[in-house]
Amino acid sequence: MPCIPRENIVSDERLGDLLDKCIDGHPDNDALVYVDRDLRLSWREFGTEVDRIAKGLLAMGVQKGEKVAVWATNVPDWITLMFATARIGAILLTINTNYRSAELDYVLRQSDMENLVLIDGVRDFSYVDAVYDLVPELREQPRDGFRSERYPHLKRAIFLGPEKHRGMYSMNEVKSMSSAVDDIEYRQAKDAVDVNDVAMMQYTSGTTGFPKGVMLTHSNIVNDGYWIGVNMNYDSDDRLCITVPLFHCFGCVLGVMAAINHCVTMVLCEVFDPVKVMTSVETERCTSLYGVPTMFISMMEHKLFNKFDFSSLRTGIMAGSPCPIKTMQEVVERMNMAEITIVYGLTESSPGMTQTRWNESSLEKKCSTVGPALQGIETEILDTETGEICPPGKIGEFCCRGYNVMKGYYKMPEETSKVIDRNGWLHSGDLGVKDEDGYFRVTGRIKDMILRGGENIYPKEVEDFLYHMPGVRDVQVVGVPSEKYGEQPCAFIVKKDGADIIEQDVLDFCKGRIAWYKTPKYIAFVEEFPLTASGKIMKFKLRETARELWPDA
Repeated sequence: MPCIPRENIVSDERLGDLLDKCIDGHPDNDALVYVDRDLRLSWREFGTEVDRIAKGLLAMGVQKGEKVAVWATNVPDWITLMFATARIGAILLTINTNYRSAELDYVLRQSDMENLVLIDGVRDFSYVDAVYDLVPELREQPRDGFRSERYPHLKRAIFLGPEKHRGMYSMNEVKSMSSAVDDIEYRQAKDAVDVNDVAMMQYTSGTTGFPKGVMLTHSNIVNDGYWIGVNMNYDSDDRLCITVPLFHCFGCVLGVMAAINHCVTMVLCEVFDPVKVMTSVETERCTSLYGVPTMFISMMEHKLFNKFDFSSLRTGIMAGSPCPIKTMQEVVERMNMAEITIVYGLTESSPGMTQTRWNESSLEKKCSTVGPALQGIETEILDTETGEICPPGKIGEFCCRGYNVMKGYYKMPEETSKVIDRNGWLHSGDLGVKDEDGYFRVTGRIKDMILRGGENIYPKEVEDFLYHMPGVRDVQVVGVPSEKYGEQPCAFIVKKDGADIIEQDVLDFCKGRIAWYKTPKYIAFVEEFPLTASGKIMKFKLRETARELWPDA
């Protein structure tokens, strides 16, 4: 049955209120499942874990408004902490799993965090050692009263596991402290939480400049998550496989918040692995699956792809980077995801601004647009020179205003004022166009637009064209500085396995099929693209490589 949207566009519910509704309405339904570690919690059991951790944090002295930073992959207690902090008015601060010591140092200083929760590390990098290097006092002082000279706001470190590390509490100890807080004190803490309080801080990926702490309120992410779920026709029978990082809005809002608004079961993968994801989908009969385009490509091109059953799938989200039309069509056809959607937005918009709908009647709209505006949000294309709303068909900057706009960047009022103008419009920095039906298309980043001899070249247009070339698995187009023309287009191409295409083949494919000035002047074949931890392609890195390869362009 189609999801019946609520009457009020904007709800005054907090994260904890949503959890209570799932517990009351579907106590025995699965809330959280990890196939690879045989973990399964019902909504009632998940709520009990949230309450234990919330009370434990209160017993440790965590106050309303304190930041609780989580530096971890998609482990089970990540989501539990998300709701435990929200219950008591603390702020969950998400840390990119790809960060290393220098980035952690920056966030520790810039965020004024009071609490740091961490796992042992990822791959060959130890989070524990990095923290000891930056905060040597943890080894030297009592953990219940240590003070760091370098980070005076830091009060506590918690290891996300049963092991003991000097100066750090274990998660088991946090849970055991819950008995020190009675229900009256806990209820008072929950009642003091307001929908306009900051619930979460996320640091932008920092692909340009220093990372900025985006402050998102309960209202921001509750409402954005609700309408994201409506547009996928979610109900309590759905089962969502979350493969994207929780530290990113894709995971914790489009994923967790959409799910909990509609009591959807969450099937988690700690890190993305195509076989583990496909196994989870088949084993748990998932109806929804999320991923960036490269994730879907890696599954469909995996040698074991045809061994798995995707018949339970119907919907999901492909987002995080521009979605190739050809990839979207293949996902619909080969993975049974006829109701898949595309979401466009950014962390500062909580993150959804637009979304295609589960029941789009036009495959062309589903595949080549990012949908109409999310319900209750003003999304427009503004002229980059005048700030006026562009008519349909004219390219300008994606902007929005409404319940989804962030509270601001933490301690960065000037940076905040640069992206939220005096009229309340949040400026994305992305170029786009709206058609007569109110559907939006992304044409590229403002700084990604290639200006060649007075001609504007929008990289995504060229990328979508080259995706249809036989032998091309993935492609990214950037500009190379040119003394004569200003810039020249360059294509970085990842070949399909076994493909033997060469530069001339690409030129021949373009000849007569796209405008001559859009044909890549330079072509490089690569094994992979540089990615952020959330799966976004770092085009600035490709531009740097292009400048090195063709310095005399």
